[in-house]
Amino acid sequence: MRILITGGGGFIGGRLAQHLHQAGHEIILGSRNASSPPDWLPQAEVKQTKWHDGRDLEHACNGADVVIHAAGMNAQDCLTDPVAALEFNGLATARLLEAASRSGVKRFVCLSTAHVYANPLLGTITEESCPHNLHPYATSHLAGENVVLSASERGRIEGIVLRLSNAFGAPAHQGVNCWMLLVNDLCRQAVQAGKMVLRSSGLQQRDFISMQQVCRVIERLSLQDSDSLRPNLFNVGSGVSQSVLEMAQLIQQRGKLILGFEPELRHPETGADEKHEILEFRPERLAKIGLYVDHDNNIEIDRLLAFCNASFNPSRSGKA
Repeated sequence: MRILITGGGGFIGGRLAQHLHQAGHEIILGSRNASSPPDWLPQAEVKQTKWHDGRDLEHACNGADVVIHAAGMNAQDCLTDPVAALEFNGLATARLLEAASRSGVKRFVCLSTAHVYANPLLGTITEESCPHNLHPYATSHLAGENVVLSASERGRIEGIVLRLSNAFGAPAHQGVNCWMLLVNDLCRQAVQAGKMVLRSSGLQQRDFISMQQVCRVIERLSLQDSDSLRPNLFNVGSGVSQSVLEMAQLIQQRGKLILGFEPELRHPETGADEKHEILEFRPERLAKIGLYVDHDNNIEIDRLLAFCNASFNPSRSGKA
């Protein structure tokens, strides 16, 4: 199967491209800048994506069986420029979807975020929960979602929307800026400073899902038979909540194995009146099609620590 991945050089796009290539698929990387295959996936075909040019996007989609739309602005950039956020996460998604439809692409998979529901995520959240986060990151993603769901409902294309929870893991290459993500940041701290510092007590809960599992879920949904993909909006998470502190402690344990030492963990003391609501992020529609996420995060954390050690260890870079 030929699969076009937009944002193919990014955090999710890069790992997904490697995963799908290993599974035997032909990969087309959509990129605004690159014009030749990258060192980390030389077998891929590269097509430049000019987001304001519908004909160029149509050319990028030609010959693809599936388009996986993994390009998007991050939360900080969306907050800085809400207009650009809507233009890219919303309007550019609409242009790409239209181009894919005209090119005869069968399925369009749009990667969105669980944070359309709320920020922070609290309580029980299913696919039936109403999104009410007004942050530009959330509202612009929701605009893109609606374009996909509307086109799918009208029979223009098989559209699928995936709302991802807190994904973490090693990037495909060193050029990816994914260090604002909590788990990635903690692993980098452990390597660079020999310690991890939390800004809070760490009792708040999150649904963490490894990139290994994200890639597995996206592959399955990209190939799943159409009848089982209705409704076509899915929560993608582990379904098991952990506190930030528990995740940091797990990184400590894996650090002893991968780095040869246990990084120190520092965090503010828990306040006497501090309370944190339980989070239950439920991927119920994945379960209905028999798709379950492995909750063992050790393999991905080990891979991430090893990546950080190779990339950021001061003694390896001669800065010690």
